[in-house]
Amino acid sequence: MAKIAYILLCHKDPAAIIRQAERLTAAGDYMSIHFDASADADAFREIQTALADNPNVTFAHKRIKCGWGEWSLVQATIYAVQSAVDAFPRATHFYMLSGDCMAIKSAEYTHRFLDDNDADFIESFDYFESDWIKTGWREERLIYRHYVNERTHKKLFYAMFEAQKRFGIKRKIPADLQIQIGSQWWCLRRNTVEAVLEFIKKRPDVLRFFRTTWIPDETFFQTLVRHLVPENEIRARTLTFLMFTDYGMPVTFYNDHYDLLLSQDYLFARKISPEAQDLKRRLGLLYAAEGVDFQISNEGRSLFKFLSGRGRVGRRFATRFWETESTLGRERELLIVVCKKWHVAKRVLERIRQVTNVPAIEYLFNEEDTPLPDLGGIQNTLEKRTRHRRALMRMLFDYYETDRLIVCMDPSNLDLLNDFASDRSVTRIMEIECQFSDDYLIGHAMRVGLAGDQTSKDTLARLLPTIRNDMLHESDQLNDAEFENHCRMREIAGSDENAQELGHFLNIPMDKAAEITRTDHLFSD
Repeated sequence: MAKIAYILLCHKDPAAIIRQAERLTAAGDYMSIHFDASADADAFREIQTALADNPNVTFAHKRIKCGWGEWSLVQATIYAVQSAVDAFPRATHFYMLSGDCMAIKSAEYTHRFLDDNDADFIESFDYFESDWIKTGWREERLIYRHYVNERTHKKLFYAMFEAQKRFGIKRKIPADLQIQIGSQWWCLRRNTVEAVLEFIKKRPDVLRFFRTTWIPDETFFQTLVRHLVPENEIRARTLTFLMFTDYGMPVTFYNDHYDLLLSQDYLFARKISPEAQDLKRRLGLLYAAEGVDFQISNEGRSLFKFLSGRGRVGRRFATRFWETESTLGRERELLIVVCKKWHVAKRVLERIRQVTNVPAIEYLFNEEDTPLPDLGGIQNTLEKRTRHRRALMRMLFDYYETDRLIVCMDPSNLDLLNDFASDRSVTRIMEIECQFSDDYLIGHAMRVGLAGDQTSKDTLARLLPTIRNDMLHESDQLNDAEFENHCRMREIAGSDENAQELGHFLNIPMDKAAEITRTDHLFSD
């Protein structure tokens, strides 16, 4: 059975560290603590005194002062790991934690997971080929030497960098290493940890290289594990659930995140707010619990992206160069059916095809597999269709040899609607306004990955109002755009009223329009 030695790097809140150590070791696991040497000495003595009688707790044999982005973080980890390896010969796994991490699964589940997955869990992606680094330095982290802390000696840090750059003072990456990058929160097997420690003894040149690498805690263990362990024994992921905002700051979890955290496919979560006392209490009780059945839905990241993105969509005030150089044609008429319920729009479109001879294409900017003719490759992907939207529509007009064409779009495609409405051609927009039941919204959330079969009722109850408001907001944006030819069919309206709107949109007699709107179950889910 797996027995875990937790490697805890911390620098504050001794009471929380003591509780964390007692909680994790109570299940038979171990802990090795490195408390930052620059932190309060009284706080460290408090931790030592409280845990002195706990045989499952040890401390790094040497404490050092740590700084963000420095080698010191890696060195502190090595000291704590060395102490754990010596103190706990029965430990099978070594798991990196920080002081604000907490278990989101029971010890029973955690041990069974590690027993069932004989592998090292560490993010390790190719440093130069992957997109792990989103912005900022890439090669500069490695080929130049960084001797001081960027946050505490900013001017000196960048002055030394510019001097090296100006005089061409570069260094080579160790030839036998392929640099990897990833999160510093890993879980490694004992054999792997021992191999890393042995490698460190034999290769002082590698240590010299990483000592002056910027942010080495994202590259050191990640590179060495990939160098020492067969690829099929590495899972390039972390077992600690963490997210970052658009500004690169860690997302903090609070009391109302309990159900969400438990449903994620991870063993720990970071960062738990110091003020989230109820969350800490519930997670603490959970780790010691037995027989708990976890329903994994894993929608945390998609939920965060959806919820945090509301109201932050940028607008552009000038057309792109490929949009200004073309037009659909003054004599052409583009008819756009806009509806959030795609199945309703497709049902209306099918009836229009039966009653009129106007070519109609379903959600070509939203569904990759929308049937389209071969147009030389421009139709192959949604990205190409959207980027070359006007060229695509011109080719479709030409293909069908028509001056009238109907397409479907989602209300979220406001930029496309604005673009087509500004064209010299005639653009008519028919918005189909539907009612959204809770069941429909739940199904929608599952289709777009905001929820899963195992998502709790409490999470859905908090999520549904946001999704509903988001859909209403899209409709409001359509109204605010004040398109010149904007018609509207409503689920709550009568068939005659809708026929009048549809007749105006299609420019067809009322009897034909009524034939379409009187279709049975036109708005049914």
